[in-house]
This record gives sequence, structure tokens and C-alpha cells, in this order.
Amino acid sequence: MSGTEALARLAEDRVDHRFKGLPPDADGLTVAELTAQRRNLFTDGFTTPVLALSAERLEHNLALMETYAARHGLAFAPHGKTTMAPQLFRRQIERGAWGITLAVPHQVRVARAYGVQRVFLANELVDRAALRWVAGELARDEDFRFVCYVDSVRAVELMDAALRGTARPLDVVVELAAGEGARTGVRTEAECAAVADAVAATGTLRLVGVAGYEGEVPGANPERVHAWLRRLVALAVDFDKAGRFAAEGLDEIVVSAGGSAWFDAVADVFAEIPELSRPVLKLLRSGAYVSHDDGHYRKVTPFNRIPEEGALEPAFRLWAQIVSRPSPGQAFANAGKRDAAHDLDLPFAQVIRRDGVERPATGVEVTSLSDQHAWLATAPEADLEVGDWLGLGLSHPCTSFDKWQLIPVAEADGTVVEYIRTIF
Repeated sequence: MSGTEALARLAEDRVDHRFKGLPPDADGLTVAELTAQRRNLFTDGFTTPVLALSAERLEHNLALMETYAARHGLAFAPHGKTTMAPQLFRRQIERGAWGITLAVPHQVRVARAYGVQRVFLANELVDRAALRWVAGELARDEDFRFVCYVDSVRAVELMDAALRGTARPLDVVVELAAGEGARTGVRTEAECAAVADAVAATGTLRLVGVAGYEGEVPGANPERVHAWLRRLVALAVDFDKAGRFAAEGLDEIVVSAGGSAWFDAVADVFAEIPELSRPVLKLLRSGAYVSHDDGHYRKVTPFNRIPEEGALEPAFRLWAQIVSRPSPGQAFANAGKRDAAHDLDLPFAQVIRRDGVERPATGVEVTSLSDQHAWLATAPEADLEVGDWLGLGLSHPCTSFDKWQLIPVAEADGTVVEYIRTIF
């Protein structure tokens, strides 16, 4: 089945009890049939809690990062772990993305099932079964491009053992650690060279570049992040001078970095990459931009430092209903940890809807979450009643998408124009 056919099949799925928040009277309809009804999120049977994406803001964010990457001469492989939504993968690729970044083998299988032809695995891969599967995909499809991290000689040995006898070499980049005590990655340039030598000694792997994640720089600030990125570029330059990118058939050198907090620094430093023996693929991997958020990423987005280049817009809103108002200072809504991201910040009370009228949630604060309840502190000025709908902003897209399998995409007036399927 082609990726296009697989995407079309998503619309053939039947709406039923598996999908939270959808209208009970839609049971048995296909997703395509429900979409065609253009129901209103607020008046046409959706039940709370229900997570929705803003159609306008989603489109704005997709367009903004497409133009940002092009303006700065960056190839873009947005991190797909954020959404695990094949429909959004397709829209990102249609918006000029080089491919999709992923983190674990299952995510790669999802991407391949829906036609993604270029995958950057921003992680080490030493699982024999997964490596053999990737090798099979490379053998089956000559147009499939796959690149992954490697950060130790031991990993090279394990990968080589798993891949012997396969048709195509597997492309790897040496991961440079962001510093002592950071996450994965090689700690010193000398160790990077040893890993590169180990790769060159195999017939199963091909060194194509260097990469890392600047978000792990200890005590990250502009100076430290820029300094680490210059180390990464210098490593690529040194490898090139030493002839480490001389493998047969290699037509470009990959230099990759870029989360969602420092992509402006990546753009700055990657603009300084000198001419190398082959063209350089300057690969940015930021992923949270698609939905952005009202908490962590609102605070750390680089567009706060470079407002002249635009601004991302938070596209998520979780709608809950007030189910209890036991005292003047307290209320409870019917959305909790199972529905809302809460690993970085609690949800933010933003708006109240009553009788079709929406107003700011003045004097309402989320103070805690139970599994299925939001605890709300209500100030004297809070006008909040049982039955009201409460619109909540969220912090951290990655742990918002994974709680919802089918997410309505609503226009500003509430008209639902699409349903995004996630596969975690």
C-alpha cells in the first residue's frame, strides 16, 4: 500500500468509543463522513473533555517555519515524535520539509507506513531486529533515505554485527554530546574520531556527517549554545579535512542540530559553515512549532529574541466542563491528567463559554490535576457555574498529542474541518 493510500485509509476508519470527545451520535460514521458534516465543536454534540486544534493557527505555524528555514538556507526535518500524526507529516513535507526526524524504531515504522521517504533518527540504534528491518526497507526501496546517530565504538560493533550481509550501507552521523553530564553523545573530539574510524572499518555503515542537540547544553544561554554549535561545525570541518567523508556515493555532508528553543542560534552558526569537499545539508529538526503552546514553548521560543522574523501561535485548546462548584473559592472541571499535558506546567484557564458567549476566565486558576479532574481556585470576581465550558491552554505539545487519538481541527467559529489521527 502506498503512503497516499494509507493516509486515505485513515479517513475510512469508523468513529466509535475509541475516540474521546467525539459526538456519540456520530458512532458508525467514517471519519470522512463526519468531516463532511462540518459540525460545530460547541453546538453539535462534542462531549467534554475534548482537545481541539485551531485550523488557522496550525496553518500559520506550518507556513512560518517553512519560510524561516528557507530564509536561512536550512533543510528542515521537523521532529515527528511531537505529533506522531501522519497527516501532519504529509503537510510538513508538502511545506518543503526534507523529511521527518524521529526517535525510536516504532516511530520510523509509522512514518514508512504513511510514505515518508527521508527519516533522520535522532537517537542511537543498536536493536538487532530494528536494524534488520531498516536494512530491509533500504533494500526494498532505493529512494528511502535513513540516517541515525552513533556515539560509541561498541554501538558501531553491534550495528555492524546486525547488518552484515545487507544490501545497502546504513548512513550514520557521529553525535557530539552537548557537554559533560548531558544526554547521549560522544564527549570529546578524540573519541569522535575513534567512533568515525570504527565506522570506516565496517562495510555496513557509512559516515555521512555530525549531529547533536544544543538543547542539552548545560546552563544553556546564547553564548554557550553558540559555542557548542561552533564545536559541532568544527568537528565536521576536521572530519572533512581528514578525508572521513570520502565514502563511495556520498554526495553531501550532513550537519544537524536544532530543537525548538535555540533554532535561531543554529541558523546563526550554520550560516558560518565553510565550503567543504561536498555540499552541506544543514538540517534543522525543531518539532514543537506545529501546535506551539501556552506555557514552556511560549517562554523559550527563539521568536521572542527575533520578533522581526515572526511569531508562532498556540494552536491547542482543551475544552472541559465545570461539573462541581462546592464553594465560592473552588470548582472542578472534568479534565485531568489523562487529558492534559502536565509534565512541564499545569493547564492555564483561558476562556469560559456559557450560552454561546465566550469571555476571559478571569479569576480562575488550575491548581492541581487528578486523573479526571482539574482543581480550580476561583477568586471573588470569577463568574463560573456548573455546566460552563472552560477553555484551557496547555504546556508541552509532545505530551498533549499523545493523550488523544483523533483530534478535531476547528476554525475560529468552531466549525470542525478535519480530524488529526495520532499513532503513538
